[in-house]
Amino acid sequence: MQRFVPLTIARHWALRKKFLVVCHRQTAAMSTLLINQPKYSWLKELGLHEENDGVYNGTWGGKGEVVTSYCPANNEPIARVRQATMAEYEETVQKAKEAWKIWADIPAPKRGEIVRQIGDALRRKIKVLGSLVSLEMGKIYVEGVGEVQEYVDVCDYAVGLSRMIGGPVLPSERPGHALIEQWNPVGLVGIITAFNFPVAVYGWNNAIALICGNVCLWKGAPTTPLTSVAVTKIVAEVLEQNNLPGAICSMTCGGADIGSSMAKDERVDLVSFTGSTHVGKMVSLMVQERFGRQLLELGGNNAIVVFEDADLNLVVPSAVFAAVGTAGQRCTTTRRLLLHESIHDEVVERISKAYKQVRIGDPWDPNTLYGPLHTKQAVEQYKAAIEQAKQQGGTVVCGGQEMDRPGNYVEPTIITGLAHNAPIVHTETFVPILYVLKFKMEEEAFAWNNEVKQGLSSSIFTKDMGRVFRWLGPKGSDCGIVNVNIPTSGAEIGGAFGGEKHTGGGRESGSDSWKQYMRRSTCTINYSKDLPLAQGIKFE
Repeated sequence: MQRFVPLTIARHWALRKKFLVVCHRQTAAMSTLLINQPKYSWLKELGLHEENDGVYNGTWGGKGEVVTSYCPANNEPIARVRQATMAEYEETVQKAKEAWKIWADIPAPKRGEIVRQIGDALRRKIKVLGSLVSLEMGKIYVEGVGEVQEYVDVCDYAVGLSRMIGGPVLPSERPGHALIEQWNPVGLVGIITAFNFPVAVYGWNNAIALICGNVCLWKGAPTTPLTSVAVTKIVAEVLEQNNLPGAICSMTCGGADIGSSMAKDERVDLVSFTGSTHVGKMVSLMVQERFGRQLLELGGNNAIVVFEDADLNLVVPSAVFAAVGTAGQRCTTTRRLLLHESIHDEVVERISKAYKQVRIGDPWDPNTLYGPLHTKQAVEQYKAAIEQAKQQGGTVVCGGQEMDRPGNYVEPTIITGLAHNAPIVHTETFVPILYVLKFKMEEEAFAWNNEVKQGLSSSIFTKDMGRVFRWLGPKGSDCGIVNVNIPTSGAEIGGAFGGEKHTGGGRESGSDSWKQYMRRSTCTINYSKDLPLAQGIKFE
């Protein structure tokens, strides 16, 4: 026993020393987080800390993997988030389903009032939340604020919609009968969003789903978890102030395990997925296997078509904004520029000159027009695409290089000389590369627009009204967004947003997109004392 005591003491001091070293390392690591630097102290206005709970279902939690969020402009760590475990996912779904029983009983205009309050809460935080989007996603500050504004605008739209949704009373062919459409909420809407719009896409879905009487479960992108947490804190505060279950707007941060669970879970009545076509296809198959409902907003290989009569003073800024904005990381980014042969050289020269004047810098600098790519992986995809384009006959006339500075910066790039059906032209690469193609006839330009697998956004520039209506008609663009004399990007919230073919076919935001979040019943009511059958059938 006498030998045991000193061994025990020695082991105790060894363990204590090890503990102190670990604590020192953790403290040192914490001190390198941007959130602890005075320059970024504003992050705490959003309720963020060094380490944040990544689960919300009325209470906050997170017992899963701890992930670090990095700033794309310098690749420095911002803060950390504890993701959901599968047990926490299960608990969250159960709480959301229980919360729906309360939410569905609230009249739609009253639900609209809650959404109005969410919009007002976002307004109060719009600048600081926009700054977080800029810091964590990498888009420039004005775009970050604009993205939060989209959520606010959709809330305003949804408030009015809450007093308008419903079906028609239809004329019945039978006397003493009424024929009506009844619309009811689907229940639990699972919302899986992408890194490039970490606020707006959730907002489009959330605001409309809520006024329709649904509850929501959100899984944001694994690389923008701080934005998911910050938005959820704002929404949760509104719910709690109104004595409503927080699980009405639940959140589970996580990776593919959480996303797959949502896709396979029969309790999730609608899965709204925004992301790549590759992942969207996998999600679609999982949902379809259980005959579930899905809303897909996937890739876009979008084209601007410029005819010989176009106003080039509109074309040049439109093409630059649509191709360079958000560093080419919008689903509506222009990736193909189809130019009539008579104006090809002039437009390329003017756009190349404009590219060289794009102010590149820190995304939160108000003077910056172009920030970094979101990840190092995207930088590698950019470099690989340029090499493929060269191998397939393309010529880099502007840009083409990774930039020698901290962060994930690449030069916005223009490539000419490729065939319209070159493999790289038909590949959506989520980077700022613009492929410029030369055409002769209207028919081939329309055909080239439609020959890619995606069908999200498209635009022509022309003054020929006959051509405009041919473009809008059955033999024109096959995309979900068909524009004239404006860019492919920058959609308004009042219209339905989404595309055809490999873009997924879903519609979000305005017009009658609310129908995606509800189920329709056709109801026949007999208020007579007779029982006439439809189509005049006699069964006596």
